[in-house]
Amino acid sequence: MQGVFYRATVARRAAELGVTGHARNLPDGRVEVLACGPEAAVARFIEALWAGSTASKVTAVDIVAMDLAPDQRPAGFGTG
Repeated sequence: MQGVFYRATVARRAAELGVTGHARNLPDGRVEVLACGPEAAVARFIEALWAGSTASKVTAVDIVAMDLAPDQRPAGFGTG
């Protein structure tokens, strides 16, 4: 579950770690996050997903590994 400023906090952490992708709200209140980058950076980013922002309450983080072709990987990190 997401709380206030979760997506912005996640985007800031992605930029710090050099992770690209997106964080967007889903109709049921969850947040979908796509994270692309070096394995170690993505692992650290996943840890940050559990923390979220000071105003958020994270109750679950489900992870699905995907293989994206280089031309399918986002260039930056969006919060739309």
